[in-house]
Amino acid sequence: QAPLVETGGGLVQAGGSLRLSCAASGSVFKIATAAWFRQAPGMEREWVAAITNGGYITYKDSVKGRFTISRDDAKNTLYLQMNSLKPEDTAVYYCSVPRYEYWGQGTQVTVSS
Repeated sequence: QAPLVETGGGLVQAGGSLRLSCAASGSVFKIATAAWFRQAPGMEREWVAAITNGGYITYKDSVKGRFTISRDDAKNTLYLQMNSLKPEDTAVYYCSVPRYEYWGQGTQVTVSS
């Protein structure tokens, strides 16, 4: 079983919202920092947001105030709520636990103008 599985991507108009989910096969989010990354076509993968096991949260400047990272420890699930989406947010989004080199398979987010 894959350690991380993302769901929730899709096509949305600019200004819309999506919520991504990342289900873990175990309680890894309780013991290590989890993060969301994204990769646009022709671009390098970039970090978007992170949450430590203690709950400290950080965001890439361009998503501050629009994206919210959270987790539900009872469900072993990480979330990324994305509001006020822009065409430049279009990318494949990945969840990760970098400490263990866990990556999900990615989920496509497309924002139309």
